[in-house]
Amino acid sequence: MPHTTRRRSLFSLLAGALLAWGSAAQAQQVLRVTTIPEEAATEQVRKFTPLAQYLEKQLGVKVEFTPVSDYPAAVEALVNKKVDLVWFGGFTHVQAQLRSGGKIVPIAQREEDTQFRSVFIAKTDSGIKSLADMKGKQVSFGSQSSTSGHLMPRSNLLAAGINPEKDFRRIAYSGAHDATIASVVSGKVDAAALDITVWRKFVAENRVDTKAVDVFFTTPPFFNYNWSVHADMPADLRQRITKALLDLSPATPEGAEILRLNRATRYIPTQAENYKGLEAAGRSAGLL
Repeated sequence: MPHTTRRRSLFSLLAGALLAWGSAAQAQQVLRVTTIPEEAATEQVRKFTPLAQYLEKQLGVKVEFTPVSDYPAAVEALVNKKVDLVWFGGFTHVQAQLRSGGKIVPIAQREEDTQFRSVFIAKTDSGIKSLADMKGKQVSFGSQSSTSGHLMPRSNLLAAGINPEKDFRRIAYSGAHDATIASVVSGKVDAAALDITVWRKFVAENRVDTKAVDVFFTTPPFFNYNWSVHADMPADLRQRITKALLDLSPATPEGAEILRLNRATRYIPTQAENYKGLEAAGRSAGLL
């Protein structure tokens, strides 16, 4: 075989091997997804598994959803690129931005997240009817890193002239919104603050008796949750994930189910500037 022919043959074999390797690598690509544990791990899996299956079909890659133990773990996972896509609360997004030196990109949020609220709840026979009535009481927040379960409730308390560390008899951190509700129902604490959408879900599913425990204060609106990726993710993949989220429609059975589980009417684009107010609130509250 002539030298030139042998060289072409070798080149063809090498090109074929590289192509096969590239196809195999692509086939083995895994999109790793997690969320802040705003509710129990079993509930997180129930809520987000259908979305993971949808993304798998839309992107043509394997999608793995893995719950994490606490809010800081979700932050560290994306900052250190242990996962590719995270459902953050507004404040955990801010924490991840600061930890990463501005390398976190929010790509989509629920329409509800543009006007989000926290609620304060107490037993209806507790005598607690206002924020001022919480003085001297035992109070629970959610995770210390929660936007709607801690940061914004604390900001509203401070604005009302109430210092939780000085004015409450005891402060507890439940770790998750469902646990927060349970702490009031069981009488472990007198009052608590949490995500309004989790509260509404519990009420709609008859998992809490509003004659016994109910809302006595609702905060003004703020920006909250989003899906975020690391800035080092290839732009094409980021765009395809964003499109898949924005394309979810309540008009299809699959879209309607995913949106229902995610407590969303639809997903819309978002941007880092939306969360600057939460960063300012975090600094004012001494949490950053």
